[in-house]
Amino acid sequence: MNQYKSVLSLAGVALLITGAVLYAGPLTPPAGPVSSTYKTLTEVEPRTIINSINTPGDADSLFRITQPGSYYLARGITGVVGKHGIEIASSGVTIDLNGFDLVGVPAMGAFDGVSVTVASLTDIAVVNGSIRNWGDEGVDLGSTAAVNCRIERVLVSGNTGNGIYVGTGGTVSNCRAYDNAGQGIATQFGCTVSNCSVYQNTGSGINTDQGGKVMDCVAFSNGAFGITVGTGSIVADCVARSNTVDGIRCSSSCLISGNACSGNGAGGGDGAGIHATNNDNRIEGNNCTGADRGIDVDAPGNIIIRNTCSGNTTNNWDVVAGNVILVVNATNAAAVTGNSGGAAPGSTDPNANFTY
Repeated sequence: MNQYKSVLSLAGVALLITGAVLYAGPLTPPAGPVSSTYKTLTEVEPRTIINSINTPGDADSLFRITQPGSYYLARGITGVVGKHGIEIASSGVTIDLNGFDLVGVPAMGAFDGVSVTVASLTDIAVVNGSIRNWGDEGVDLGSTAAVNCRIERVLVSGNTGNGIYVGTGGTVSNCRAYDNAGQGIATQFGCTVSNCSVYQNTGSGINTDQGGKVMDCVAFSNGAFGITVGTGSIVADCVARSNTVDGIRCSSSCLISGNACSGNGAGGGDGAGIHATNNDNRIEGNNCTGADRGIDVDAPGNIIIRNTCSGNTTNNWDVVAGNVILVVNATNAAAVTGNSGGAAPGSTDPNANFTY
């Protein structure tokens, strides 16, 4: 029996050796010097963490960025009296808030959560976090005219100034601005605001200067205008609801299309769904209901087509002479059941506007 066990043991050892030979791979190392395969900390995380060592503050800031690069937070920031949260003093800076919160403190003075403090910087981005209760703007990239900047996926609330302010050529996307004492989102020339919601700000919800584009946004219950734009701008596919003054206000040479405006002029205010104060605007395909005035046009030389208005308390239409407009009072149909029925609204003109 012992001899039999010995034979089996030797056979097992032989199998192990054979397996090692078959699967261990080549024993000859590759030509050339042996090099390390590990990654450095810089390769693992090439961005710079915002802290007192890498980005020390100064007399008016908790943290100050002075070199181009990509920066990120590893913890939230609580403000102190008399200081910005993060001060930017260089072009070419991207700040990832990394989901953290920058929160101000009472009586801190007119200081921002994130602020550009050097004139005429370019190419700055702030993304992915929340900024609230600062003594001035939540994010201020406009006061010193920073150009070509981006703010994305940022929540701002309870700030004493504007929630978000960007300079010329900037973009603001997928942001939320609530209960700021200034405007929710404010921009300078040639900016785009998209997929944003602005709610219950003391000033206007969204305010852009000339050549702006506001699309797919919601402006609800703001203390002035829902959305206001300068000359040569576009407002498309937005919702403006229950703002104290106009839902959408434009100047001249604007395209205002596909918007839903309801209940504006709220809380005892005086407002229109859409209000054009000058000429050369195209107002098309909007629905305006439940305001003081549906569509209000103060100057000649505009085209107003394919809009619908209903239930506005003063006038559904308040348009001065000299504009291109046809308004038809739509015919109400009897109840419709089954496969057919109803009545034509009252005009076959494809550009007619309808009151219903």
